[in-house]
Amino acid sequence: MLQKFTSLFPIWAIILSAVALLHPGTFLPYNKAIPFLLGLVMFGMGMTLTLRDFLLVFKRPKVVIIGTVLQYTLMPLAGFSIARTLDLSPELTAGVVLLGCCPGGTASNVICYLAKGDVALSIVLTSVSTLISFIMTPLLTWIYMGQTIEVDTYGMLISILQIVIVPVVLGIAINSLLGVRIRNIRHFFPALSIATIVFIISIIMATNRETVISAGILVTTAVIVHNLLGLASGYGLSRLMGLSEIEARTIGIEVGMQNSGLSVALAIKHFTAAAALPGALFSIWHNISGSFAASYWAERNISE
Repeated sequence: MLQKFTSLFPIWAIILSAVALLHPGTFLPYNKAIPFLLGLVMFGMGMTLTLRDFLLVFKRPKVVIIGTVLQYTLMPLAGFSIARTLDLSPELTAGVVLLGCCPGGTASNVICYLAKGDVALSIVLTSVSTLISFIMTPLLTWIYMGQTIEVDTYGMLISILQIVIVPVVLGIAINSLLGVRIRNIRHFFPALSIATIVFIISIIMATNRETVISAGILVTTAVIVHNLLGLASGYGLSRLMGLSEIEARTIGIEVGMQNSGLSVALAIKHFTAAAALPGALFSIWHNISGSFAASYWAERNISE
């Protein structure tokens, strides 16, 4: 039952987004709760990890380094280039760039499994990019946007520590210490994370109702192109660098699927509500595109 609920994530996101646009008052009272809600998602991610999961960093450092470098080079550059090409407003440009500067999203682990990729590698890549995001995300956002708008890099660093790092580390600690005792409830956390992300998306849609209506097609185009470029370039460059088919699939999915919830929370706190719109749309789209990519890859034979 829980697995079926999780697999229908894009459908729930679309339905509740439509409800939010038609009846924004239902979700508007909760707009200040987004950082807490995202922290809950990150805690759920930590509850699925143990310190043993990070051993892959030492066993296959080359693959982990390539995946992490591609994550923090391709997506910020692609986001900046797309926003400039489409001549988005400064607020929406900040949102797209911030989205590109965020770490990999937790949904990538599920998509990787469906695509017959390397799930252990996917988990490590997500975890590593998340743990260094408190430095990389503020720094890269400042590099790309610091000359256009004011970027509070220190404030953003503190926010990521509070919203991401502390909940993830707390989840890892609890899972490592009480792993056997909480085994029966651990499978509830992915479903809880999905439900929380859908709720966050609905709040953003309600908050940005007018912006969605007026600039929806343009922003949606930016989000779709951004995601597809990440998937394709992450996979293609990995193959060019000599990685295996399975490793390339895993990195392609990891690069293309961002932690859009984090971009939403940071945009609202450090920029504007409009800057959160790309992240909210990305939350819906990257799960749809990821599902199609997983279906395509799952049907292909793995030659190496």
